[in-house]
Amino acid sequence: MRPYETMIVFDTAVDAQNIQLSLDKALDTIRNNGGTPGAIDRWGKRALAYEIKKRKEGYYVVVEFSGGAETVDELDRILGLADEVLRYKIVRLPARRAQATVTTRS
Repeated sequence: MRPYETMIVFDTAVDAQNIQLSLDKALDTIRNNGGTPGAIDRWGKRALAYEIKKRKEGYYVVVEFSGGAETVDELDRILGLADEVLRYKIVRLPARRAQATVTTRS
C-alpha cells in the first residue's frame, strides 16, 4: 500500500451537510477498496484562482490515505461523478514524507 493525498474542492452552493455526505462517501470508497484513510484537513471556504462553473469560491478538503491502484481508481471515479465536487487531485506522496507524517501525528 502506498501513501496518497487528495485535495477536493467542493461547490460552496451546496450545503455543509451534502459536502459531509460526499466526503463520507469518498472515505467509504477508500475503506471498501482496501485503503486506509488518514488525516483529514478541512481548509474551509477559499477563493479559487480562476472561476470554475461560474463559481469564485470553493470549500477545500485535504485527505491523506494509503491504498493500492484499485483504491485510487475507484476514488477517482467516485469524485469525478460527484456533482458537488468542482475539482480534485490525487497525488502519491514520497515515502520519506509519508513516514514523517506518520511519526509527527503519532
